[in-house]
Amino acid sequence: MDLIDNRGLIDGITLWDGRSERGIVSLRWNGGTIEGLEGAASDRHSGLSVIPGLVDTHVHFDTEIADDGRPQDAAWPIVTPDAEKAMHVAGNALRFAAHGVTTMRDLASSPVQIAVARAFEQGVIAGPRLLAYGPVGMTAGHGDLFTPPALRDRPPVADGVDECRKLVRQWARAGADGIKIYTSGGILSTGDKVGWRNHTRAETEAILDEAHALGLRVAAHAHSTEGFDIALAVGVDSIEHGTGITTEHHGELLRRRLPVAPTVIVHDAILAGTDPRRAAAREKARVTLARRDPAFRAAAEAGVRFVLGTDANGHLVRYGGQLDELRRMRDLFGWTAERTLVSGTSDAADAVGLGDIVGTLAPGYGADFVVVRGRPWRDLDNLTSDRIVAVVARGRLLAGALPRG
Repeated sequence: MDLIDNRGLIDGITLWDGRSERGIVSLRWNGGTIEGLEGAASDRHSGLSVIPGLVDTHVHFDTEIADDGRPQDAAWPIVTPDAEKAMHVAGNALRFAAHGVTTMRDLASSPVQIAVARAFEQGVIAGPRLLAYGPVGMTAGHGDLFTPPALRDRPPVADGVDECRKLVRQWARAGADGIKIYTSGGILSTGDKVGWRNHTRAETEAILDEAHALGLRVAAHAHSTEGFDIALAVGVDSIEHGTGITTEHHGELLRRRLPVAPTVIVHDAILAGTDPRRAAAREKARVTLARRDPAFRAAAEAGVRFVLGTDANGHLVRYGGQLDELRRMRDLFGWTAERTLVSGTSDAADAVGLGDIVGTLAPGYGADFVVVRGRPWRDLDNLTSDRIVAVVARGRLLAGALPRG
């Protein structure tokens, strides 16, 4: 294998293509693109298999690297220079990639994430695919209240229709891949309530209109039932968290095939946590999540489109947490292993607008894949960090070692 010009071959390995098992194949890639996928005569790599790289539709990488497991330092995002933050954003992305996640969407990016995503895309750093969505929140809204109220140097917010349109345009100018909005309060923000509406309907409609006019998708943070109603009414492209879902939402979600990222384990961690600094968040979570599990199970049984999205930042959801999220989704939704894996590969890729590039292993698609011991589409418990043999993104090896031949 030549890792310099992205050429490679694995001959005689079982492959799952993002939807179904393809049997024993010869996988060949060139220049970051899958060039050939043909049947192979012999199973040269018995016990191993290839699956598409996972797609996490909801991450946050503006946090300090957490290799030692310590809690997140609330001051770090405020006092750390952007040049230093960029190293941590790239480091977080690479650490998650080592656990099989080759595409990630950062929801609430800054110019730092946009720059790191561009560096990955240009090959300045060998890394995963990173989509950066610019946040458009209001003063005293969920996105604003991660920064202490008295601090003057704050991330941008928008109040009023004109400001909302302008901030969307500014994100487009900066190179953002999409827009993040808030149609309810949040759990980890400090000083708000989950039931707060956030922007007015006119403001929210203006954000959607401007974003879509500029070709930008819009992801909506929505915890309350009212927030879910607003997100559906204004025509967002995905719903994040979605804990306020009711049976009345099922029909519209199914009609539009609207993806919902359930971010289950991050909220499980908040509920189970003992960190006294998060006592208020734990109480918010207790109230907000009281009916989550049965509501999610009913939605999954109705066919609502849940996709992998974790809220991962290396702290509450640690490196490799996407694998735990998939198993939690399997158990909560009553899905088969294969149905679950689709939600984290081909369907998640489609949900973020990359369905014709990643999430599927076929000629012409990106060479983004994971070599793993076992057959995770038959038994999801095979998909654990210690069973991952190699991770490849854009045809370049990011972690592990590829089987020879």
